[in-house]
Amino acid sequence: MADLRELYQEVILEHSKAPRNYRELAAANHSAEGYNPLCGDHFTVYLNLEGDSIRDISFQGSGCAISKASASMMTQTLKGKSRADAEKLFEAFRKLVTTGQANGDQPQLGKLAVFSGVSEFPVRVKCATLAWHTLQAALEGKQDTVSTE
Repeated sequence: MADLRELYQEVILEHSKAPRNYRELAAANHSAEGYNPLCGDHFTVYLNLEGDSIRDISFQGSGCAISKASASMMTQTLKGKSRADAEKLFEAFRKLVTTGQANGDQPQLGKLAVFSGVSEFPVRVKCATLAWHTLQAALEGKQDTVSTE
């Protein structure tokens, strides 16, 4: 089994300490709240959708290094993408963090591939995917808080 320190690679730590797009988005026309009751991670994802395109995306909240870095990198990756691209990327990311394998999705994942080690720590999968599930709820216009349980 991989050493836990490998999980917190430099990129993950850097995004956790200085998250990108960490702000309330005044122009948001979609948002959702996500909560992981096991560890207390709690985020709100804000979207400014223009037609089928994610014109802008941000998040706020608190969480562990993995959940905050995942949210940060998610917002960087999805800005300017379509809903369909976001859904496809979410599926590829979920596969990566649950199996450790990206298969043909590697180029699509880009820097998100640093989360491959999460699969060796099943309790951390929920940390890595919380922002993504919250994004899904925001895209679907769901008002209930998303929970990883």
